[in-house]
Amino acid sequence: MVFILNIVIPKKSVQLLLFHLALSEIVLSGNVLIWPTDGSHWLNIKIILEELIQRNHSVTVLASSATLFINSNSDPSVKFEEIPVFYKKSNIDSLIEHMIMLWIDHRPTPLTLWTFYKELGKLLDTFFRINIQICDGVLNNPMLMAKLQKAGFDVLVADPVTICGDLVALKLGIPFMYTLRFSPASTVERHCGKIPAPVSYVPAALSELTDQMTFGERVKNTISYPLQDYIFQSYWGEWNSYYSKVLGRPTTLCETMGKAEIWLIRTYWDFEFPRPYLPNFEFVGGLHCKPAKPLPKVLWRYKGKKPDTLGSNTRLFDWIPQNDLLGHPKTKAFITHGGTNGIYEAIYHGIPMVGVPMFADQPDNIAHMKAKGAAVEVNMNTMTSADLLSALRDVINDPSYKENAMRLSRIHHDQPVKPLDRAVFWIEFVMRHKGAKHLRVAAHDLNWIQYHSLDVIGFLLACLATAIFFVTKCCLFSCKKFSKTGKKKKRE
Repeated sequence: MVFILNIVIPKKSVQLLLFHLALSEIVLSGNVLIWPTDGSHWLNIKIILEELIQRNHSVTVLASSATLFINSNSDPSVKFEEIPVFYKKSNIDSLIEHMIMLWIDHRPTPLTLWTFYKELGKLLDTFFRINIQICDGVLNNPMLMAKLQKAGFDVLVADPVTICGDLVALKLGIPFMYTLRFSPASTVERHCGKIPAPVSYVPAALSELTDQMTFGERVKNTISYPLQDYIFQSYWGEWNSYYSKVLGRPTTLCETMGKAEIWLIRTYWDFEFPRPYLPNFEFVGGLHCKPAKPLPKVLWRYKGKKPDTLGSNTRLFDWIPQNDLLGHPKTKAFITHGGTNGIYEAIYHGIPMVGVPMFADQPDNIAHMKAKGAAVEVNMNTMTSADLLSALRDVINDPSYKENAMRLSRIHHDQPVKPLDRAVFWIEFVMRHKGAKHLRVAAHDLNWIQYHSLDVIGFLLACLATAIFFVTKCCLFSCKKFSKTGKKKKRE
């Protein structure tokens, strides 16, 4: 049985209802400030800001005047604030080239670890000089800071590879959060975010180890953590002084980073090895992945003038649509340098991989895929065409690689919330609640001695020593007493 009610609503009530709906829309529309890192990192955060705009949020990007991938003219719906710097694009290109050559010439092994990290320290010094220009371009720019303050931002989303986003947020008095893949040896996440990392089964980032380690590998892992900590904490020394100067009080870079409300980690359990994390760490790996679009019959990557004889079934691209190629039903394998973005597109579409890693996180990424049975690796420095062909044939002809890739794909797709939706949810959550302090662990309030309970251990050892001392004294006293009694009886 269906009842139809004819209800007449006064015009004034309708206007009031529309006003409340409009007001709700205004309240739900936030103002987000983005502190990005250039290069492939930008591709991830760009996806997030595009989704934020789709949800009616206002987005402003702080970007330097010399960038590689960040294009202020690409999307008119995104506001860009340019940070004046003196360095040029060629300086960034040179930095990336040196980083690539560092890994090619001194890829970390037990014999090259010290040389590698010593050279990495020099590279970090170069990066510091570039990064400090970005910081000064904002924090020492009264007009820009006043403009940002007036804009009334609700949250700042930063990629911590480029340092100072957190400092800008503190000066503006707004909460901030991070989006990152990892820091070397997870130094930032461990020391600043306070995540636990037992060396017995949690491999140090960049170590190329898995969670199943032999005794020798556990020795390597145990050395990797403090070695990487030493390099990066030495690098932080200059930042500690800078942060103290800007905030006008003694502080450290790590203390400031520890104030992040949420850490959006760009991986997931389809990629990571099981390990402990904290409630304010959220996994959003593969947030850029999407279903493949149909391809034209012929694809050709080409730069230059379009040929007059180009066929109607041929399309020219300055950039090949990798995601669409990986999603094509005839794609059998993916030869990749091992970047996180490409690996996640392969996982999304269930495509096995041949890894040819070059630098940074790429060797570690391929190590993860090898351990999960979805990839083989060839060494870029020593491989021949026969090696590459053999690896490709293995991946195509051995069904286990495809099966494992499909298993990872099913894990990736079987999530209660899509990675991009999860990332945006937590950004909106921080805006709604002015932070996420309820997820912050008390470890941030403890010093090193308290965190490792060394004071408690010391106290218990002192109690034990005292107890042993008194028991020993009592035993000695009793022995002497009995000894005297025995002698006295003998004399009698």
